[in-house]
Amino acid sequence: MTVPRSKYPPPRKRWSQICSQWLLLGGVLRTLTYRCGLHGHVGVVRHTLKLPERQRLARPLKIAFASDFHAGPATHPAIFAELFAHLQAEQPDLLLLGGDYVSGPAHHAGALCAGLAACHAPLGKFAVLGNHDLATDETRITSLFAQAGVQMLVNRAVGLPAPFQQVSVCGMDDPWLGEANARQTFARAGAVRILLVHAPDGLLKLSGQRYQIGFAGHTHGGQIALPDGTPVVRPLGPVSRLHYHGRIAVPGNGDLIISRGVGCSTIPVRLNADPELVICTVE
Repeated sequence: MTVPRSKYPPPRKRWSQICSQWLLLGGVLRTLTYRCGLHGHVGVVRHTLKLPERQRLARPLKIAFASDFHAGPATHPAIFAELFAHLQAEQPDLLLLGGDYVSGPAHHAGALCAGLAACHAPLGKFAVLGNHDLATDETRITSLFAQAGVQMLVNRAVGLPAPFQQVSVCGMDDPWLGEANARQTFARAGAVRILLVHAPDGLLKLSGQRYQIGFAGHTHGGQIALPDGTPVVRPLGPVSRLHYHGRIAVPGNGDLIISRGVGCSTIPVRLNADPELVICTVE
């Protein structure tokens, strides 16, 4: 049996969850803000990656990436319905999930399972854990996701089936509350490596490992931002503070795509930082 890795003492975790539920009126506040249009609407952001000739794939690979659902008292379930409708329309080959599935108790992850199970991604559905998941019962989240056909990766690489045998999804643990280990993550990975990590600050844990394209969340794009997209409060972490959304070039490595995520954390409001589904086509 998997041993929970939460670094939060149970009493502190319990009181934190109780206070959050009380402050958000058990979900009443999220309904009000959603009806006022303060959750935004899920958009689709597209990227294209062209591999070098020596790494050319048999055909284009369509990847969907979603992160930071924060199921719980701050995120209205209608936002998840929007996301899963986009996934149904996009029909990706591969679905990647970037962590922070819940805010509060792990049972909130159950709100995502029907939508995840209905998503047909023939090459697989893979996920990593975020700091909010590791602050609660990540074993329950992992179990619920497994029932929906989603495989959780903790410092582990998984190769894709034909015709993409040279491609591996490399899921690295959360750099804050997890135990990120790049060497273990990329062991036995193929020639084309897709990095999946919760926070952009996972770049600081790479230890010289290389990848072709990376995906991260965590930042929410600030969640509340100025009209030009600049966060009112910058996300925590040296990399996240500088790179809170979009595609960034990483010197000596592949690009990293940072998503604004889907849900709301702490307060049920998004301003100038709408939720998004990332679609990346590897040519």
